[in-house]
Amino acid sequence: MHESIPGFEMPDEDAVRRAADSLRMLADPTRIKILWALLQGESSVACLAELVGAAPTAVSQHLAKLRLAGIVENRREGTFVYYTVEDPNVRALLAQALGRDRAVTG
Repeated sequence: MHESIPGFEMPDEDAVRRAADSLRMLADPTRIKILWALLQGESSVACLAELVGAAPTAVSQHLAKLRLAGIVENRREGTFVYYTVEDPNVRALLAQALGRDRAVTG
């Protein structure tokens, strides 16, 4: 039936599962705010907590999950940990989802 669709190719199961996992990870309002803030530049947990209006412990838990998913990365400087967005696709995805695809270019 679908042989008549030129160029049609279903993504493999691993790719579909990774995409679903990534989208599930982003399906949280606090995580979206954290990522949006991180797209503006590197930040600490305390600064992110203030920006998103959440407790530092909650922000830290969200960041841990995002780090395990490969969406953010961290670096330690003394007693402080700073986070950045690791996944280059996050900027475009969030900008489009938030209706700001022209506002975030770099």
